[in-house]
Amino acid sequence: MKRFHLTQKLLVSLGFALSAQLAAAQAFPDRPITLVVPNPPGGLVDTSARLLSEPLARVIGQPIIVDNKPGASGNTAYQSVAKAKPDGYTLLISYSGYHVGNPALFDKLPWDPVKDFSPVALLTVSTNVIAVHPSVPVNNLKEFIAYAKANPGKLNYASQGNGSVSHIGTEIFKQTTGVEMVHVPYKGSGPAIQDVLAGQVQVFISTPPSLMQHVQSGKLKGLAVTGKNRHPGMPNVPTTAEAGLPSFQLESWVALYAPAGTPAPVINKLSDSVKQSLALPEVKDRSDAAGVELRYLNPAQMDALLKKELPYWSKAIKAANITLD
Repeated sequence: MKRFHLTQKLLVSLGFALSAQLAAAQAFPDRPITLVVPNPPGGLVDTSARLLSEPLARVIGQPIIVDNKPGASGNTAYQSVAKAKPDGYTLLISYSGYHVGNPALFDKLPWDPVKDFSPVALLTVSTNVIAVHPSVPVNNLKEFIAYAKANPGKLNYASQGNGSVSHIGTEIFKQTTGVEMVHVPYKGSGPAIQDVLAGQVQVFISTPPSLMQHVQSGKLKGLAVTGKNRHPGMPNVPTTAEAGLPSFQLESWVALYAPAGTPAPVINKLSDSVKQSLALPEVKDRSDAAGVELRYLNPAQMDALLKKELPYWSKAIKAANITLD
């Protein structure tokens, strides 16, 4: 009889908890939502946040604030969101280079990629572009590889920061081709592209939002895109396979995460709202213009993708001998 009463009390408690969660979800949101971006303005991550913010505000009925918090290879933003109240009002715009790269790059990471965050949705996916300054005397990828091999250490390459996809990807490119280049890390795509355009750094492997307009204008040479297909905004730039390097492919993603412990009904409401936002025709038009591919995944699918990529990138980082200072 005593055990029956305890079980009954437990069921009642669970019922109250579920009712409270449902009530919270029904009331959510009743104030602005903040999207914390681990990069400065410009580039894939910030572009993805701003593609989402306006339509999501309309769908969900509250203002969406984009808060850029660059620093410490993304760790500043990730730690901030990991410690935020799990109520759905502080969310992370997560970058694959940080989310799956940093766990293998830092001995003591102040956040856990799985335990500290709840997936909401995948937002965008992007190929990368191998671009060089016009001062580099090459016209295609084969010529570039030959030139870099003939001039070891002469070329500098930019990245969006230590542990970013542009850093990891270029180191894998070096390992794949046997070329030697000097790494120059920046705090995001914006500062990096300025020095690449000025010729202070000669090489940048990054996403179309950072490079497409400059390749289109001729300010930079686009040697190859690192996906399976040519990019519609740069139809004359071949894929790495077409350019003679089929073994090198590189894709970046951006996803939305909430702090761990955020109620499931709130997560589901956010995810459904993101899905509706990304399906709006004007969002597709803006993403095409920015060179970004919209690709929605729900929380369970995003969780599966993350758990698949964590060991893959860990292996790639160790194979390329990538370390942080």
